Amino acid sequence: MEVKYVKEGRSVTLNSGLNEMKDDDVIQWRFGIENALVAEINKQNNRITVYDGPDRRFRDRLKLDDQTGSLTIINSMTEHAGDYNLLINSLIKNFSTFPFILTVFGELNINSSQCSSSSSSQQNCSLVCSVVNVGHVTLSWYKGNSLLSSISVSDLSISLSLPLEVEYQDKNSYSCVLNNPISNQTQHLDITQLYSVHCCGSTEAVIRLVLSALVGVATVILLVYDIRSRRSEQDHTRIPSTQT
Repeated sequence: MEVKYVKEGRSVTLNSGLNEMKDDDVIQWRFGIENALVAEINKQNNRITVYDGPDRRFRDRLKLDDQTGSLTIINSMTEHAGDYNLLINSLIKNFSTFPFILTVFGELNINSSQCSSSSSSQQNCSLVCSVVNVGHVTLSWYKGNSLLSSISVSDLSISLSLPLEVEYQDKNSYSCVLNNPISNQTQHLDITQLYSVHCCGSTEAVIRLVLSALVGVATVILLVYDIRSRRSEQDHTRIPSTQT
């Protein structure tokens, strides 16, 4: 069994192991628990066919090498991870099956939620660092260069997440680090920016509303004052009538 790793958004090739297909070879690529047919080369009929697969997840993403029968998945997504089986049928080799396991690593993501302000004027936010469709992965939170917490998985799972709670007054730098067999990803966190976006959004909205109202009131006052001033000037410049 061959295990392949790829980062989401990149292409990956499952090699058939053949240098060149024979004229009588028939190759099939099947995917998932359902063993669904996703690609096929029939040299006898000179026919190459790719299928959309379950839920049309492979639509416009599969490419077959007509010389070797190797399968390339273009712009791979996490939904393409799973079990693949290569079936080769020929007069020389008879019927052979070769299993593959493909793991597609998703992008590292930091989400913030439950931002609050306590009675002691201490603001805090609960953060979650997460990645989807992982296997053989370690996820860690760092404050500066110091490790705060870490979690690991060795088997393929749907997602992995690691929570962290921070205070707005904390000026330390935080980062979430993902280690997997093909790469390391690091995402840094700006607490000040995070707080202004998630924790104070409602307060800032109220301040903007109040300021807009004050500007409107001031505009009305100036307009009324201007109208009264003009009327007063007109009354003083008016020439009174003379009686004889």
